[in-house]
Amino acid sequence: MITKIVKIEQVKEQKEALHEAGEILRSGGLVAFPTETVYGLGANGLDAEACAGIYAAKGRPSDNPLILHVANRSMVEQIAAVIPPLAEKLMAAFCPGPITLIMQRKAIVPDRITGGLSTVGIRMPENDVARALIQAAGVPIAAPSANISGRPSPTSAELTARDLDGRIPLILDGGPCHFGVESTIVDCTGNKAVILRPGAITREMLVELLGEEMVAMDPALVGADVVPRAPGMKYTHYAPKAPLTLIEGMPTRMVRAFQREVVRLQGEGQVVGVMASHEVLAGLKEILPAELMADYGHQGNLPSIAANIYEALRSFDDKPADVLLGEGTTDQGLGLAIMNRLHKASGFRTIRA
Repeated sequence: MITKIVKIEQVKEQKEALHEAGEILRSGGLVAFPTETVYGLGANGLDAEACAGIYAAKGRPSDNPLILHVANRSMVEQIAAVIPPLAEKLMAAFCPGPITLIMQRKAIVPDRITGGLSTVGIRMPENDVARALIQAAGVPIAAPSANISGRPSPTSAELTARDLDGRIPLILDGGPCHFGVESTIVDCTGNKAVILRPGAITREMLVELLGEEMVAMDPALVGADVVPRAPGMKYTHYAPKAPLTLIEGMPTRMVRAFQREVVRLQGEGQVVGVMASHEVLAGLKEILPAELMADYGHQGNLPSIAANIYEALRSFDDKPADVLLGEGTTDQGLGLAIMNRLHKASGFRTIRA
């Protein structure tokens, strides 16, 4: 299969390209497309066989549920059995945006995409290309991240093509993603808003809207042995090709901690790659070549780190690193989402600075 990449710069002027993409989706094919979080691999969300193609293209386990992307309120009503007051409040505050709401599903939603659950994740992206594609398709689009399952999610069309070239007919290139980490997933089926996956809509933002007593964290986020209720909760994700270990602790101690660990590993004959802040990398220039460093932004600049961590992880795919070291950050605000992804990428291997 030849994969065509189409650059979308002006949504209103490129309706023909979007119409073509919509036709591919309606006919059961797959299209990769940008969102404000990461690139998604889309299929007609009401077509079970089309959604099976997503699992095949990604090598994704069939019991890992998919999120349905919608363009408007009427599409939400098409697939949700009921829209609870809690979901109404979150939709009014954060949709369109980087949030996925879990609700009870209607029978129109194929069992294939729900992982055997009675619920479905619904997301209304704010990215113009994504919204135009959903409208062109005329159906909700089922879409996980557009990568081989378990690999870091792509934040550009180029990174998407690295995994999916030859596997799908079309990639829409809408430029780099804004947030760089997947949407916040919130379960709205109970009395509280339960965060199943942290993202750019932070716990603090939810608390400000709903009150402290109305927001909870799912036990699976802290390692409890419970049935996963959302994409990305059951399987290892975001892993680079070389094993990654995180160094966590006070920012002021990071440089010395990295210097010690790099020297130790090099003494064992290992080729070390480091993904870290500008400040840490500046302290490693004497002992580590530039090609084995990936700069994800300044310490404390959480939006920059979130936007760059996946590309930083992927940057080592073609480099001769035996092991990787990554710098941890705060677990407050957007840092919770960043650390969630980094812990999964590292398999929870950590060193305290």
